[in-house]
Amino acid sequence: MKQFRTLLLVAIVTLGFNSVKAQTKVGHISTDLLISLMPETKALNAELEKLSKTYESELKAQKAKLEAKLKKYDAEASSQTDEVNQQRSIEIQQDQQKLYQSSQIAGEEITKKRNEKLKPILEKAKKAIDEVAKEQGFTYVLEASTLIVANGTDLLPAVKAKLGIK
Repeated sequence: MKQFRTLLLVAIVTLGFNSVKAQTKVGHISTDLLISLMPETKALNAELEKLSKTYESELKAQKAKLEAKLKKYDAEASSQTDEVNQQRSIEIQQDQQKLYQSSQIAGEEITKKRNEKLKPILEKAKKAIDEVAKEQGFTYVLEASTLIVANGTDLLPAVKAKLGIK
C-alpha cells in the first residue's frame, strides 16, 4: 500500500510538471540588433558623431596651440634665463594637463548624452517586446546573444513590425 501511494505521488508530480512545461512558451530576440535598427538610434548616433567631431576639432585646435607654444619656447630657450625656462616648462605642463582634462570631459559628456538619450529608446524597445510577447503568449523571452542553441521563436520580426521598422 505504501509503495502504491509513492507510485501515485510520483505519477501526479510527473504529470503536473509536464502540464506546466506544456504551458511555458519561450522566445528569443537580439535586443542589440533591434535597437540598432530603430530610427531613434540612428538619429542618436548621428547626433553623437556630430558632437564628437565638434569636441575633436576643439581639442585639435588646443593641441595645435600648445605645440606652437612649445616650438616657440624651444626656439627661445637658449636666449632665456633658467628661471624663465623653468616657468615656461611649468606653463607647458599645465597646458598639457588642461588638454588632457578637456579630452576627459569631452568623453564623459558624450557618454552622458548617449546614456541619457538611449534610455527612452531602450524603454520603447522593451515595451514593444513585452507587448509582442504578451500578444503571442510567451512566458519567457531570452536574449538571443546569450543562447548557445536558439531553436525557439525569434520575436525580432514581430517586434520590428510593432515598431514600424522595415
